[in-house]
Amino acid sequence: MSIGLSEIILIFLIILILFGSKKIPELVKALARAEYEYKKAKENIKKEDEELKEIDKKENE
Repeated sequence: MSIGLSEIILIFLIILILFGSKKIPELVKALARAEYEYKKAKENIKKEDEELKEIDKKENE
């Protein structure tokens, strides 16, 4: 099940009606910032996990 072109157009029209054309760029910027912060936090968690695994290996040796 995938979203077709008509569904995407309908979603954009609803967003345009709800928020207006002036708010859409602000929403896109906020979403981009949120995505950046999410990726940054995800990478930090991976790094911390790897560091903890290395510490655990050293302690078990």
